[in-house]
Amino acid sequence: MPRPPRPVSRRPGTPPPPGPRRVAKAPPVESRLILFNKPFDVLTQFSDGEGRATLKDYIEIPGIYPAGRLDRDSEGLLLLTNDGRLQARIADPKHKLAKTYWVQVEGEPDAGQLQRLRDGVELNDGMTLPAEARQLEEPQLWPRNPPVRFRKSVPTSWLELVIREGRNRQVRRMTAAVGLPTLRLVRVRIGDWTIEGLDQGQWKEVPARL
Repeated sequence: MPRPPRPVSRRPGTPPPPGPRRVAKAPPVESRLILFNKPFDVLTQFSDGEGRATLKDYIEIPGIYPAGRLDRDSEGLLLLTNDGRLQARIADPKHKLAKTYWVQVEGEPDAGQLQRLRDGVELNDGMTLPAEARQLEEPQLWPRNPPVRFRKSVPTSWLELVIREGRNRQVRRMTAAVGLPTLRLVRVRIGDWTIEGLDQGQWKEVPARL
């Protein structure tokens, strides 16, 4: 019966032989960037095992994926691309792309609440960076489906918030922390890209550069 092969021995301190080298994924032949006005109650993914609305119901472009996220119960601008490098630059907080939100809140903000939003708010995961915050006249937006539920005895107001972070549900947590619960949240701008001219559920392609 033949003997099993003896293991190859190495001298102490000898590094192991190099493994297979990783090859960097080549960028796509043509980078694409899509601006999408995401409706309420749509997931920012292309599939869902529970039958909920996804990006696939609105966009039929193969090989693209979201650059960043937008919660299911939020509306507005979502960027999608087929270029991993561009996606990383858009989504990476280090690049500090300003994100602008129009926020319907419960209550009437006072000067102190607005200043707290500007200065930074203490959340359970730390202090937020300073933000831009101002009160808005009610913007001309598409009707939300389903409509916002609010209490008739409590007034509502609109704010514009500009932040440069991407924490989970950050805007909602910021307004709640200063006593102004969010009722409706619409992202209208990321950097220089806006939803201007896009109705809900519509998308358009723009030059893929940052």
